[in-house]
Amino acid sequence: GERYDRRFFFCQLEAIETLIWLIEAPEHEKAGIEIPSDGGDFRRLCSKMATGSGKTIVMAMLIAWQVLNKVTYPRDIRFSKNVLVVAPGLTVKNRLKVLKPPDVNSYYQEFNIIPPALFDKLRQGRVLIVNWHMLKPLDENSGPKVVKKGPESDEAYVRRVLGEMANAGNIVAVNDEAHHAWRVPAESKIKGVKKEEIEEATLWVGGLDRIHRKRGILNCFDFSATPFAPSGKKAGEEALFGWIVSDFSLNDAIESGLVKTPRVVIRDDGQLTKDYKSRFYHIYMDEEVKVDLNRKAKPEETLPDLLTKAYYFLGKDWLETVKRWQEAGQNTPPVMITVCNRTETAARVEYAFNHGKVLIEELNCPEKTLRIDSKVLDEAESRIDSENIEAQDDEEDVVDRKLSKKDQAELLRQTVDTVGQAGKPGGRIQNVIAVAMLSEGWDAKTVTHIMGLRAFSSQLLCEQVVGRGLRRTSYEVNQETGLFEAEYVNIFGVPFTFLPHEGGDGTPPPPPPPRTCIEPVPEKRQYEIRWPNVVRIDHIYRPCLALDWDKVKALELKPEETQIRAELAPIVDGKPDVSKLTRIDLEELGNRFRTQKIIFEVTRDIYEQMKPAWPGNKEYLLFQLIKLVEEFINSGKITFAGPFDRDGLKKRIMITLNMSKVVHHIFEAIRFENTKSIEPVFDRERPIRSTGDMMTWYTSKPCAVTRKSHISHVVFDSTWEAGEAFELEYNDNVAAWVKNDHLGFEILYIYKGVVRKYRPDFLIRLTNGKMLVLEVKGRDDEQSKTKRGFLEEWVQAVNAHGGFGRWCAGVSYNIGDLKGILEKYRTL
Repeated sequence: GERYDRRFFFCQLEAIETLIWLIEAPEHEKAGIEIPSDGGDFRRLCSKMATGSGKTIVMAMLIAWQVLNKVTYPRDIRFSKNVLVVAPGLTVKNRLKVLKPPDVNSYYQEFNIIPPALFDKLRQGRVLIVNWHMLKPLDENSGPKVVKKGPESDEAYVRRVLGEMANAGNIVAVNDEAHHAWRVPAESKIKGVKKEEIEEATLWVGGLDRIHRKRGILNCFDFSATPFAPSGKKAGEEALFGWIVSDFSLNDAIESGLVKTPRVVIRDDGQLTKDYKSRFYHIYMDEEVKVDLNRKAKPEETLPDLLTKAYYFLGKDWLETVKRWQEAGQNTPPVMITVCNRTETAARVEYAFNHGKVLIEELNCPEKTLRIDSKVLDEAESRIDSENIEAQDDEEDVVDRKLSKKDQAELLRQTVDTVGQAGKPGGRIQNVIAVAMLSEGWDAKTVTHIMGLRAFSSQLLCEQVVGRGLRRTSYEVNQETGLFEAEYVNIFGVPFTFLPHEGGDGTPPPPPPPRTCIEPVPEKRQYEIRWPNVVRIDHIYRPCLALDWDKVKALELKPEETQIRAELAPIVDGKPDVSKLTRIDLEELGNRFRTQKIIFEVTRDIYEQMKPAWPGNKEYLLFQLIKLVEEFINSGKITFAGPFDRDGLKKRIMITLNMSKVVHHIFEAIRFENTKSIEPVFDRERPIRSTGDMMTWYTSKPCAVTRKSHISHVVFDSTWEAGEAFELEYNDNVAAWVKNDHLGFEILYIYKGVVRKYRPDFLIRLTNGKMLVLEVKGRDDEQSKTKRGFLEEWVQAVNAHGGFGRWCAGVSYNIGDLKGILEKYRTL
């Protein structure tokens, strides 16, 4: 191997020496050292080692130390020659085969872990590697219906799981990616943690408990880069395992050069966020992006401009990397990975690349783009053994081959597992798009660019995503410096700050202010309000499209919202090193995009969204759209702030980098002027929502108990709202009402070319059975009028459907006009 004659990394020696000392040192040396338990009956010791720091080699050292000592000193009860290794999935399990002593490719030979003379002794040890799914108890109902099996006994369980090691006692357990194995009661619910994660943790540790009861676990050694158990708390979302005995953090790994150095965007020539950071630093949280990426959009809908711009920056730098790699004779491409917040976002990103909407031709390559279906991948990872699906990286027909669902899942797993490996199924992949975190053990060394599109509510999530791209491509030492060559991964959208994970200083926090519990009251069911859960509104268009240019609003594009230059800095010692800035510039885009190209791109985006609902000839639709878009681009309706107005090149750059705004703006004008009829599309999973669905929440804001509302209290954000709520409680025209707070009743609207979210203030059921959506507005402006236009369209669509009663929408400009509004809509 590449490291055959090299010393072990310091962090590897530190980890193994710590474990050896804790097991072998005399008790008087360890006086005063108390390692907390996880609450179980066997001892756990955890080595925290950053991704890419070589923890598999430490596991091999651990196994060699245990087995050789036991074989040499059979009566020494501190050692065992029977080792059970538990992995989180099939990919990691297969990778850990290098820990089996007889294996030809084992790490013991490859990394010179023991002298050749000791191999015969090492082979007397037994190493069993399983994925945690093997620890699941057998289903009582499995097998023929006639046979009543009953629950599996501990003895039967141990014999099934341990197989050839079934008669062994005093086993050494090794948990790889041990952050999956935390002790929690089966009935527990932890806020923000999926039921599946709790089930996995419970079954993993529960399985080891059963083995310990019947055979005895001598010691359990945990290895993880992120050994945290979720606590469900908002402030510190994770709790470090208490039994960590050595810690080599990601920050240490970066600083020592064992992994790539992440580079994050620290500034650009656009407007900064409220906390003075680049908008590319945490793209998902930008107000123009978050709403857009949190809806059930169709794949063909355009991505937010800020995201597309970020892809231009990453893509341009990716092209430079491709060029360098090709010159160096690298036979696989550099890889860009995107981690999305939901399936719909992943589908939109994939569609954008595969249909040329991200205008970097080399990345518009479907056969080199891989969107990972997490559900299918999880299914493949849960299998006990892998199957050999013949596939090469140059096969064009892999997807079209007639494979069973099981084989398709296995092929996906193998493709994901072999990204960056020439001649393997994943060898040609250059663009990976995933929803969940890429699984542990995904050790592609060719990741050079990362895009994060999710909330990243904790530093743990940031580390897990960034860690996927930090494995080095080479461990060659520069002969002049005696160090590894610097390698980098460029990151957009992951707010990576290396915050320490330590707990507090022991000082108890101040008592929280009194909080009121807000929840639906079952005894007040008669005041429940229900509404249709509309995902979108489809439009049926007139056959001849036209626009009244006097009615079409102008769209202003601002230089401060259009980033053309961005600077990235490497993160060293937890802070950006501004002495080593890297610049990416998009100025040349204007030269590549003539006005006709821009007209075509805008037309194509609108055409793809209108095509499904267009009743007539599709070519005629395209012809009409080209004419309208060309007229709009040349009409002066797009205005440019500052000197851009007089510079044709800069104008083209501005339009190209704000393509989504332009598309939404023109499409909105066409929709509102050319719609013949509208049709609401409901959420398939939850077509109807109600006040009864609201989750319990707590507030320290002023509030009052309600009388005619299904919700226990109304929370006040202003005295004006308090006055309106009082009127609704006692007005004879009102049968039931609720403030739209934590209910999830939202109307999507487009303003200045950006998709936004609007939450009207009150939902009211009048005594005549009509539903009134009421907005409280002190000052009317262009944005408020736009919101009302979309709300009125929603009302029309729901009323046209006819299955949800009669709805209407109103606006209250002051407390005094509310009585009149309620009377008006009751008598209409």
